[in-house]
Amino acid sequence: MENTNTVELPFLAGLGSNGDPVFETIPAEYLAGDPQRVRLLRSPLFARNLARGDTIKLINPASAQYELERRSGNLCVRVFRKLGIGEVDDFLTPLLEKLGGARDLVSERGIVYSVHVSLGFKAIEELLDAACTACPDTVWYYGNVYDPEDGVTPLQWWLEFDTQE
Repeated sequence: MENTNTVELPFLAGLGSNGDPVFETIPAEYLAGDPQRVRLLRSPLFARNLARGDTIKLINPASAQYELERRSGNLCVRVFRKLGIGEVDDFLTPLLEKLGGARDLVSERGIVYSVHVSLGFKAIEELLDAACTACPDTVWYYGNVYDPEDGVTPLQWWLEFDTQE
């Protein structure tokens, strides 16, 4: 039986080598009583400024136009490794899950996690840095911490959540 409360939505993930937009599909669930609002069911691997649990208003899904209405408090953490991600997954996933984080997606060279900001940036970054040390050629990035326009300005949305920083 199909769940009619969920939908797969395209989000802009970047531009291809030919300059055309590339989209990433993210599962979401409709919020009760409002067909124009959804909650993301996982963090994106490539689309920016979103995380699992965020509430989105649908503007024009056919052209991937949305409005972020409310953040869930989850950090979107993206981990990449050219040599294959299995070793990183084995090392990092159990550690993050013990802290309440969730592995949302695994691909051949990448993993995306959702980790609540209340754990504190320092604790999260120590685990991610340990994974990079244990598994050489591994890099990690936040997907929803910096302004998607310039990539460097902190969004500071986490200030409204209880953090350990």
